[in-house]
Amino acid sequence: MSYNLLKGKKGIIFGALDENSIAWKTAERVHEEGGSFVLTNAPVALRMGQINALAEKTGSQIIPADATSIEDLENLVEKSMEILGGKLDFVLHSIGMSINVRKGNAYTNQNYDWTQKGTDISAMSFHKVMQTLYKKDAMNTWGSIVGLTYMAAQRVFPDYNDMADNKAYLESIARSFGYFFGKDKTVRVNTISQSPTPTTAGSGVKGFDGFIAYADKMSPLGNATALDCANYTVAMFSDLTRKVTLQNLFHDGGFSNVGVSNEVMETFMNNQ
Repeated sequence: MSYNLLKGKKGIIFGALDENSIAWKTAERVHEEGGSFVLTNAPVALRMGQINALAEKTGSQIIPADATSIEDLENLVEKSMEILGGKLDFVLHSIGMSINVRKGNAYTNQNYDWTQKGTDISAMSFHKVMQTLYKKDAMNTWGSIVGLTYMAAQRVFPDYNDMADNKAYLESIARSFGYFFGKDKTVRVNTISQSPTPTTAGSGVKGFDGFIAYADKMSPLGNATALDCANYTVAMFSDLTRKVTLQNLFHDGGFSNVGVSNEVMETFMNNQ
């Protein structure tokens, strides 16, 4: 259902890989709500995904950009403002990658070059994106910047590996840079801590399918889907949330505040 919450608003969406990704669903919902945007991802990701279909569906243009490259980001921001006809109202950072996870390295057996690369892509890129936007004065007043995160930033999920550290760093960057964006530019910065979601990136974590089932049993409202997260992101981009900033917003069906559920206890007892 469309309420035109984002009519006339424009922005950049990072990370739309395929129709399972949260960024993809968000782009669809932003389009339905009247917003316009530029799509971007790393050149290698663009070759792997189906982003051209999304661009055609939403009438959007694609600008390849390595989010770890200041030069690429400067080009992205400048060209996006040219294409969209002015400053931006929203930006979604939906980027995460761990080479250690992909290569099967345990948290206790890190390849630190891979760790550093993952941190640069998953967290430092958020700072680079915001610094570029800030220096170029590219955001409109009351604009909204959102980064996607996960509760492993606060609690231990052993197989989430070094991505947990990356998400903790991402959330800290959101708060720290969000302060300056709020004071100097009247722009809000938040992170959304989403339920485990069966995306291409998430499925690379060991035991992910089992954990999705566990989280669903733990959450009073069940897991939030990628579409649910897209709807929440639209709300965060809209003028309805103008005074929300520096927050890590749990969007997980209540999972983050549950110690144990009856369903999980019943499963445990039945397996004794």
